[in-house]
Amino acid sequence: MKAKIIIKYLGFVLLFNAIFLFISAGISLYLHETSYVPLLFSAFMCTILGTLPQIFVETPDEVSFHEGLAISVLGWTITCFVGAVPYFMWGGEFTFANSLFESVSGFTTTGASILKDVEALPKGMLFWRASTHFIGGVGIILFVLLILPNKSGAQASLYRSEVSDLSMMNFKTRTKEIANIIVTVYCSLIALETILLKVFGMDWFDAICHSFATIATGGFSTKNLSIAYYDNVQIEIIIEFFMLISSIHFGLIYATILGKKLNIFTSKITRSYILVMAIGILLVTLQLSYEHVYDFGTSLRYASFQVISLATTTGFATVDTPNWPLFSILIQIYFTIQCGMVGSTVGGLKFDRVYLFFQSLIKQLKLAKHPNGVYAVKVDEMTINNEVELQTVVFILLYILTFSVVALLLTVMNIDGMTSFSASITTIGNAGPGFGNVSSLGNYAGLPDAAKYLLSINMLLGRLEIVNVIVFLTIITRRK
Repeated sequence: MKAKIIIKYLGFVLLFNAIFLFISAGISLYLHETSYVPLLFSAFMCTILGTLPQIFVETPDEVSFHEGLAISVLGWTITCFVGAVPYFMWGGEFTFANSLFESVSGFTTTGASILKDVEALPKGMLFWRASTHFIGGVGIILFVLLILPNKSGAQASLYRSEVSDLSMMNFKTRTKEIANIIVTVYCSLIALETILLKVFGMDWFDAICHSFATIATGGFSTKNLSIAYYDNVQIEIIIEFFMLISSIHFGLIYATILGKKLNIFTSKITRSYILVMAIGILLVTLQLSYEHVYDFGTSLRYASFQVISLATTTGFATVDTPNWPLFSILIQIYFTIQCGMVGSTVGGLKFDRVYLFFQSLIKQLKLAKHPNGVYAVKVDEMTINNEVELQTVVFILLYILTFSVVALLLTVMNIDGMTSFSASITTIGNAGPGFGNVSSLGNYAGLPDAAKYLLSINMLLGRLEIVNVIVFLTIITRRK
């Protein structure tokens, strides 16, 4: 790997962050807020560090896969540290551990927070907090792809390092066009949701911040009570719809708009995903109603929002859930593991992998019964080769192993079992709130600093899908 190439593109990443830091600083300056200096300092810092490589390092014609992988892993890591600077400089609840945790949570679109009083933050800082979702939601590297020249070999390398092979199957076009499609769908959904939220009761500032968080499936709210603050069914329905649509493969959304044959309505995997979600909502609704926690209508309202919120790894809340029946909690925990579809902004295992796993299981059972038979696993009429099947199984096992180890380490820090287990699952799945002491209307402030650092690493592992980090560390170790 060539260090100069990596530094060059890390500079682009820093410059992209600087844009939103300047906007946030501008909001603070306009409103005469105390967050102006921390945000402006951070903006200039990013600008200087990002500009120097553009001046002194020549733009390469080619970037290898290993270099693309390094840019992806280091880009996310550096961005998270840079994003923590304005929090730490502003002070308040933001110790260094809290600042880093909040930054990592924002950029990985986890939505877990250490803030006990979100509304105490100046609007400039709240906008920066929401902007970390916007930047991280579609992927920092994909935005960088848009500014690279069409003939640059860096495009394919960077895209491969950022996006899994499974999510690329629905795209039949060049890397630059893929990036354009993803960003176009992403920004269009944000604009549409912002307008609808404004129409149905939010002010423009809250509408923009919540739209950033919804489409990025992040979950940072400008209110302490999250979406429960508004107590508005229309707002809840709008957010539910956009959480759900943002958890579906962006390529399928684009294909639906263009009227192509394979779209959201014809995709078997998308229909299966929505069916499983509907079953989960129905089961939670029936139990909440049966146990007389709420009446049926209220049970349906809360169950649909909470299940969709966790299944899409968004993490918004309309009610606190620690006292819900255990069965309902377990269903929600399952959805924080499964999550949405590949090619979207969600974290977690991804429904496509779960679907593919069961299809592969059925294939193996058929082979056990008819050893000489020839069977193929198909997803939406696309035949899946054995290599992708194996990658899927390995990823699932590695994912389960990772959150299990993290949960065990948290218990060593004297954190109770439910909190440790759910915090581990929701951070690696980038889902945000869990259960126990980190419930939907709670926060992570009470955890020890060591736990916050560990969960920050867990969030990054989830966003980078574990394997990329392991491969990167392996490459670095071998070169040493």
